[in-house]
Amino acid sequence: MATRKWTAADIPPQTERLAVVTGSTSGLGFEAALALAGAGARVVLAARDETKAQQAMASIRQVHASARLEFRQLDTASLTSVREFAARWHNGGHPIDILLLNAGISAVPQREESDDGFERQLATNYLGHFALTGLLLPNVRRDASSRIVPVASIAHRRARLHLDDLQLGRSYKPMDAYGQSKLAMLMFGLELDRRLNAAGSPVRSIPAHPGVASTDITRRGDRAGPIQRFLGQAVFGVIGQSAAQGALPLLFAATSLEAKGGSYYGPDGFREMRGYPTDAEIAPHALDRQAAERLWSASEELTNVTYQF
Repeated sequence: MATRKWTAADIPPQTERLAVVTGSTSGLGFEAALALAGAGARVVLAARDETKAQQAMASIRQVHASARLEFRQLDTASLTSVREFAARWHNGGHPIDILLLNAGISAVPQREESDDGFERQLATNYLGHFALTGLLLPNVRRDASSRIVPVASIAHRRARLHLDDLQLGRSYKPMDAYGQSKLAMLMFGLELDRRLNAAGSPVRSIPAHPGVASTDITRRGDRAGPIQRFLGQAVFGVIGQSAAQGALPLLFAATSLEAKGGSYYGPDGFREMRGYPTDAEIAPHALDRQAAERLWSASEELTNVTYQF
């Protein structure tokens, strides 16, 4: 990449494009939706809470009065919600140019299960996005500018996949579960690009991470106590960058003509915690092709979603 710092001002015109952003009512997702709308894209805010989505859209319109925005209900922790979202899209939805897979939770203190019986962080951060992408792929515009952007994390470096116990039923630690979900997102993003290439599709999958950004994810889940939430916010407030800055690598992957399929982008600062978009480090275990294929097969089995390229 060029040494010049890439900012939101460098986003190419998005006037003819449609972006779907999951988890877009606050934090990284909100900032990405704000920037994409400002560049002229039509933006679909895919989120659980309609009230928060309406508030987010009102805030975006205060900055960009002519923003083209739409709310569609989506809970990535629920396969029923994911399937309903995709079914509504199949019935009259426009072709998707950018699918930004951002929704996430972090470090839920005690192990919880989704309605589908999945460990909640794996369900919300990864499995729901795997299913959503597979179901929406026929609606992604077959064009070289179309992007799928899975949001990973620097936490993938110390994480590992528990392929014999993905739901962590035998041993649960909050940050182990978060790290596994984000390692899965990165491996999924890289494997998806390989499979798109092999199928001759022009669509690109380009994972990215925000570094350490101060967002609502620092609350450590809705079940964390007030002390845990305070400590999380305090630590991230000191070492983290703003959500707007953290969103830049995501926006670079989604829009920049320099971004390449199968690459990985993050901040250029110390240990990729802060800064401007650049090529990010991929830990060696995230490049394990055999593990990626096993993860893919397990994900298809768990979600009952088979990709049609």
